[in-house]
Parts: sequence; C-alpha cells; structure tokens
Amino acid sequence: MSPHPTVPTRSAAPQLRRWTPPEVLVLRGAAGDPTTVGSGTAEVLAVALTPATGPATSAGSPGVQVPPASRAVAERYGIDLAAVAVAEKLGGRPGSSRVPVPAPDGAPRRLLALGLGDSGPTDLRRAGAALARAVGDADAATPALDGVGATGVTAFVEGYVLAGYQPPVSGARAADEPARRRLHLLGEVDADAVERALTRAGATVLARDLAATPANLKDPAWMVGQARELAAAAGLDVVVRGEADLRAEGFGGLLAVGGGSPSPPALVQVGWTPPAQDPAATVPHVVLVGKGITYDTGGLALKPRESMVGMKTDMTGAAVVLAVVLAAARSRLPVRVTALLALAENAFGGASYRPGDVVRHHGGRTTEINNTDAEGRLVLGDALAFADATLQPDVLVDVATLTGAVGVALGKRHAALFATDEALGEGLRAAGEASGERLWPLPLVAEYAELLDSELADATQVARTPGAGAGTVLAALFLQPFVGGRRWAHLDIAGTGRSDVAEHEVNRGATGFGARVLLSWLEGLSA
Repeated sequence: MSPHPTVPTRSAAPQLRRWTPPEVLVLRGAAGDPTTVGSGTAEVLAVALTPATGPATSAGSPGVQVPPASRAVAERYGIDLAAVAVAEKLGGRPGSSRVPVPAPDGAPRRLLALGLGDSGPTDLRRAGAALARAVGDADAATPALDGVGATGVTAFVEGYVLAGYQPPVSGARAADEPARRRLHLLGEVDADAVERALTRAGATVLARDLAATPANLKDPAWMVGQARELAAAAGLDVVVRGEADLRAEGFGGLLAVGGGSPSPPALVQVGWTPPAQDPAATVPHVVLVGKGITYDTGGLALKPRESMVGMKTDMTGAAVVLAVVLAAARSRLPVRVTALLALAENAFGGASYRPGDVVRHHGGRTTEINNTDAEGRLVLGDALAFADATLQPDVLVDVATLTGAVGVALGKRHAALFATDEALGEGLRAAGEASGERLWPLPLVAEYAELLDSELADATQVARTPGAGAGTVLAALFLQPFVGGRRWAHLDIAGTGRSDVAEHEVNRGATGFGARVLLSWLEGLSA
C-alpha cells in the first residue's frame, strides 16, 4: 500500500488569472512627427533627460541635457524642456516626472520627463521600470531609446515589463480581463533587442507566476502538469519520475522530504536540444537543477507562523530552471539545456521523516538527518547525483532558495555564488552584472566539511555543532559530493527570491530571480 493517501479534490480552490505582459511595438519615423506620436498611439509620451557632462549648452542646463529626439518632441509641445527641467528640479538620474504643460492637439495628453542616468544597462533598466510605474495602465510612447544600442534597448524593455508585473489574482479582481497595455518605441530601435528583452522578462514573469501561486493550488502534481503543458507548447521533451519510479531508482532524499504530504514527490526533466547545424560542432550540455519545495512547513522541525507565510515561493529554483529551458528553446540558443525540477512538499504528518533518520540518495550516498527544515539540500542531492550519473553534463548549475543565512550575509540584492571552476564562476558573475541579477562569490571552504561528519552516514545534513555558523557555505559543501567532480555552480537565492518591497524592476513578493542571469550566461556560452 502506498504511504500516500488519495489526494483530496481541490475543486473548491479559486481560479487564478495571470497577468498579461504589455505589447512592445517599434514605430519608425521622426520622434516629433504628429503621425508617429499622436493621441491614437499613446496616452503618455516620455522624453529623455540625461545628466550634463560638461558646461551648459543651448540643448541643456548645468544639471541636465536633452537628447535630440527629446528636443524634437519638446518643440512639438512648444516648450523649452531644459528650462522646465531647471524650474521643476528634474535631474537626469533614472526616474520620471510629469511635465506640467498642456498637450497640443493630436498629441498624447501627458508628457513625462524620463531620466536615463548614465545610459548604461543598469540605469536604463531602472528608467524603464520608472516609466512603467509612472504610467500605470496607460499606453505609453517614448523616443528615449534612440541611439542607446541593443544592450540598452534590452535593459530598458526588461525594466518596463518587469516593473509593471502583477501577481496572479482571484475572485472579483479576476472577473474582468484588463486591456493589454502597449509601449511604443519611437525611432531607430533594434527589434531583435526588444525580442531578447521580452524573452528574458517573459522567463522571469513565468517564474514569478509559478512561485506566487498559492500552495493550496500548487502541489508537486500541479507543477508536473504545468511543466508538461508548457513544454508541449514549446515542442520540448518531458520525462516525469513519479513516486513509484523514485522508489525503484533510489531517490531517498525526495521520498523522505515528500513523505509527510498527501501529494507525492516527483522529478521532472525538460530538455532543449538545438538542431544540428554542423555535425562536427561540439554543443555544450548544461544541466540546470531547481529546488521545488511547493510548500515548506519545516516538517517535524515546524517553522514559526511568521516564517511560513512566504513558503509558497520555496519552489522558485524549480520555476526558474523551467522558465530558462523554455526561453532557451524560444531563443533557439545553440546550447543543449536540460532542466531538472526536484519537486516535493515538506509537510507535517505521520509519515514525515525524522531527526536521526538516515536517508540513502540516488547513487548510494547517505545522509544523517538532524533538521527536517533543511530539506532543500536533500532533494537537490538526489537530482544532482542523477544528473552526474545519467545526463553527462558539461556543466551543472543548481538554483535554490536554500538557506536563511544567505539573506543575513548578503541581504536582498545579491545571491550567493559558489563554483568549482574559476572561469565558470566569473562567467556567471559577469552575467549577473549584465542582467541586473547580481551574484556574490562565496568560498567552498574545504576545512568546514568536517562539521558535516557523521558516525552513521556519509554526512550529516547540517553542522553537528550548534552555532558553528557559515550555514550557506556548509549547505554548498553538503551538495558538492553529489556532482561527481563535474564543473558545478550553486546559486543560493533565498535572500533574493522574495522581496518585501517593490524596487526598480523587482516587485513585491516572488521575484523570479535567476532566470535573467542564467539566460544571459547561456547566451554568453553560445557566443
């Protein structure tokens, strides 16, 4: 008899409506042309300002400069934008301010001054986010991207899309489908850069949606269904190992963590293989492993109530790697990518695993349990060992909301990066800087591994000595033996995967952190 009773029906659970990202259109033509920026195009028109880099000129003021495309729009509105910037104390830093002038006939009703900062990717991403927050549900148009280059266009559009994101809603709020918002980019804008931004932002939006879905809707079976549906739409192969398969193949970590839940665990494999262009060409194989704890009570080591509130997002790692493999297929990246979603619900029940238990992972390595709330490393250990033994990856990368300690160490703006290879670590760190999802390298301190020594198993799950510290490092050291000496990186996103405040392109709640940095890194591999 299966230890899992029949999963109760969830027919009474609310239906969710997911947010629809804005449509981004490129409109060719002069920025000041009334046929380009007329009221039929958008309600809001945003013109760019940048900080002055030299003496005042007729095009600007000591504190701000007005690019040519913005000057053309200002002339159409009949204003001296530089003078308005001085009077209204508008700077060129990333942000937006309403310009208090009447709109001429046939022009958008509102005019915004949009600071672009240094016009680098970070400031442009923040400028796009500021525009999205300023316009709300209105359609907007801007000539601000004329001349910023493809990288700048990508960053700006990412910021705009992500800052406007809304999590799934239910009830009366879900009854009416809102009109889809539009952003019109005026002038000579790289359409491929826009598509790249929509792919990256779309991956982040998907990861956010999955992570934000309430746990009474989202169990391992639900995530399996989502993976099947999304992969089928993208034409990707899916392999699902259910409870019987996990038992037959020795996935003791997944089975232990999922033992207390009526929803059994699963391991989902989704793969993208690029079409062969050159039979002699070597295509790297990257395996991405995501922690997928659909809800984490802490098990028998029950969390305090306050600590449980955000635990529906404890499967963000699995959401991210699923979103990334789908985006790699959409972009047709010349890199073979396999995503492994290690799915379980860490519930409290009669079949819950216990402190003192010994778990045998896939491949034979054993772990002595001393904290049932340190469950993520158990499911990751199974998935990493499987990837090493079966999938023959050139590189292994795992993503997980793994340790509370990482938030103490690095806060909410950097995720921890561990890597066994200097070039791999530097490539991911650089991708983090480029994508706006920043990673901070931490060391795999070999001497600390003895803190995980066990008399009963190959390792304990957490340090034997209370107060030993270095919890984030120890979690990474616990995982390292499962990768079998392969090139491996570990991203601990426990601090960055959830946010209590909205800031720039990051929204409150599930952030989807990891999707953009991994896509940026994969694009670098393909180059």
